[in-house]
Amino acid sequence: MIKFENVSKVYGDGTVAVDSLNVEINQGEFFVLIGPSGSGKTTSLKMINQLVPLSDGMIYINGKKIHDYDIYELRWNIGYVLQQIALFPHMTIEQNITVVPEMKKWSKEKMKKRAYELMEMVGLDPHIYADRKPHQLSGGEQQRVGVIRALAADSEIILMDEPFSALDPISREKLQDDLLHLKNNLKKTTVFVTHDMQEALKLADRICIMKDGKVVQVGTPYELIHHPVDEFVQQFVGGKSDRFGEDFQLKKILVRTEETNVNDHLRVVNVSASLHEVLEKLSEDERLQVEENGKLIGFIDRRATIQYLSKNVRGRGQSNE
Repeated sequence: MIKFENVSKVYGDGTVAVDSLNVEINQGEFFVLIGPSGSGKTTSLKMINQLVPLSDGMIYINGKKIHDYDIYELRWNIGYVLQQIALFPHMTIEQNITVVPEMKKWSKEKMKKRAYELMEMVGLDPHIYADRKPHQLSGGEQQRVGVIRALAADSEIILMDEPFSALDPISREKLQDDLLHLKNNLKKTTVFVTHDMQEALKLADRICIMKDGKVVQVGTPYELIHHPVDEFVQQFVGGKSDRFGEDFQLKKILVRTEETNVNDHLRVVNVSASLHEVLEKLSEDERLQVEENGKLIGFIDRRATIQYLSKNVRGRGQSNE
C-alpha cells in the first residue's frame, strides 16, 4: 500500500531528519511511528502527502510513485489529522466535516448521511451537534470532529500526527477508544505518529521505532515487548513483560459481562493463560473470550491489558524525549 524505498530527508543546513528509510505499510493496517524528539517520525509522515519534499529515495502508494500523482489529487485522497485541529469557526460541525466531500461535489443527501454516521461512530449525537459551531464544543469533542473530518471523504489513507497529545488523560483515552472502534469498522490504512508508547501499544497493528532518522525495529506490540532488538528498544518499550508477568492473573483484568453465549467470531483464551499468551493473541485480535473449564466467564480486550501494562511497565518512552 505505502512503501518507503531508501527515503532520506536532508535540510539545507545539513541536518539529516530521515536517513535511508525502508518501510512497507500494508493495506488496512494501523501503523504507528514512534521515537524520541528528532527521530524523524513526523517528517516521515509528512513526506507521504508531500508536505515535506524527499531529498532522496522514493515513496510509492499502490505501486505508483507519489511524484506521479497530481499533488492536489494526492492530498484530497489522504485524510490528515493534526495535533491542533483547525476547524472553521464560522461553519457548523456538519459543514466542517463535509468540506472535502463538498469540494468533490457530493450530493447534499450523501454528505449529510456521511456526516451523521461518522458523528454517531464517535458518540456525537448528530441531532445535537450537527448545527453547533466549534466554539460550542469541548477540546475533546473538537478533536473527534477533526478525526472524522479526515474520514469524511472515504479516503484510502489517513495520516495522524500526534492528534491526542494536547488533550487531558480522560479525553485522550476516550478518543483512543473511538479510534479503535473506527479502525475495526472502517479498515483504513492509517499512519499514526505518537511519542506515547502506551498509546502505540493500544492502537497499533505494527509499530516502527525510530532513532536519529533511522528505523531501529518494526514489529507488533507483542514482538517489541518480547523480542526487542537492542537495549534502546527494550528501554523505550519499558522492558520485557517477564519482569512482572510471573504474577499475572487473567482474572485481574477480566471484563465480565451479562453475555453467556460463546461468540464464534472471537478467539478463546483460557483463564490460566500467561501474559505472553494473552499479548500474542491480542496482537492479532482486539478482543478475546475467556473460558474456565470450557465455560465462558468473560472477555479480555486490548484496552484492559494495556491499562494493566501501564501500571507495571516503567517509562513508556516519554523519558527519552
